[in-house]
Amino acid sequence: MHVFSAPSLARLLAPALLLLLAACATSAGPKTRADAAAPELTLVTLNLWHDKGDWPKREKLIVARLRELRPDVIALQEVLQRDGLPNQARTLAEALGYEYVFASVDADSRPQRFGNAILSRHPILAHDWKALLPLDDFRSIVRVRVAVDGRQVNVYDTHLHWTEQGGAIRATQVRDALAYIARTAGDAPSVLAGDLNASMDAPELQPLLGDFLDAYAAMHPGMAPGDRAHATLDLAQYPPRHIDQVLLQREAFVPLQARVILDDPDAEGTLASDHYGVLVKFRFAEPAKHGTGISARATSHDSNPGRPK
Repeated sequence: MHVFSAPSLARLLAPALLLLLAACATSAGPKTRADAAAPELTLVTLNLWHDKGDWPKREKLIVARLRELRPDVIALQEVLQRDGLPNQARTLAEALGYEYVFASVDADSRPQRFGNAILSRHPILAHDWKALLPLDDFRSIVRVRVAVDGRQVNVYDTHLHWTEQGGAIRATQVRDALAYIARTAGDAPSVLAGDLNASMDAPELQPLLGDFLDAYAAMHPGMAPGDRAHATLDLAQYPPRHIDQVLLQREAFVPLQARVILDDPDAEGTLASDHYGVLVKFRFAEPAKHGTGISARATSHDSNPGRPK
């Protein structure tokens, strides 16, 4: 019978221990990756205020802040192109190194076009848009699909009717937008962002809260209508209202952060826009086995706006 002293036993067992540790590390590797946090996204929505004010100066302010924040996706409203003014979404996208899609009810042949745009620092996998009913209000909704760490997401961007008395018009636009989302989202979860021209307690916006979560309100549960700390309109020009929204599909995403940005003027008092921006950071919900959660899904697509040249 052999008796092993502690030093000799350790020497004999050391190779086996190393092999055991290596095997454990190998088997733990995939589990560690599977247990890692779900992919996170950051989205910014901003009404550009087209070319009002000093656009060249405002453009620099917007680019500087967005370059610093580096969001995954940027939803823009009131985007303009006309003679002497290149498409504003294209200008910002080129400055930031993003892809972009612009949608307008104005025909491609018109010298002036006004609409919405989405910028993405990830490749745009698909995109489409539609004019919203009622057509005489000249509003639209645009969609892109992108993938973040292998997880696909639809981002929708819209700009609803603007008058306080126009709740019935916004209600029609909300119904049309939800139907469009149901037709186009396919098998990926969705985010809806934009200038809704009403706070989320407005009656006409309530249908949105069936499928979607108000990300900003979720992160600021004490927020009240008219709260100056959460206003998204220039307080020097307008009463305090929070009308720029980011809505996350329920059970598909978890909000992590929501804040107002671009609300500080420069040294000369210039603001980036007459709207402040809203930044929302969120992650995919786990596990990644949910359906889209929005009824009447289909894969049909409306006409494709392309990227203006």
